Amino acid sequence: MDGGTLTALLPLIVIAGAFYFLIIRPTQRRQRDQLAVVNALAPGARVMTTAGLFGTVVEVDDSEVSLEIAPGVVVRYVKAAIAKVVEPAPDAEGTAPAAPASDAEAGRPTILDDDTKAP
Repeated sequence: MDGGTLTALLPLIVIAGAFYFLIIRPTQRRQRDQLAVVNALAPGARVMTTAGLFGTVVEVDDSEVSLEIAPGVVVRYVKAAIAKVVEPAPDAEGTAPAAPASDAEAGRPTILDDDTKAP
């Protein structure tokens, strides 16, 4: 290889390296993090799906998870549809994680009755 060929290939090598470090590595890291979240699902965890539906994990199978979205209403989702864990499940000792003091701190909307005044 002479100097002219190396000089011509150097920009291509730099672009390929930049592509790897700016696009491929972060994507792989996000996939790895999402897989860890899905594998750590346990009954009692409060989760949000990719569609924005919140629910509590009732049962976890190999590829599916059952979520209770309202008292007595259980739906099944594919594990990959779980976007994030909002509240982790209680640990083995039965102690629940510290709950936020209010709905606003938890990021949930405040539901008002007809006779209730807004804060």
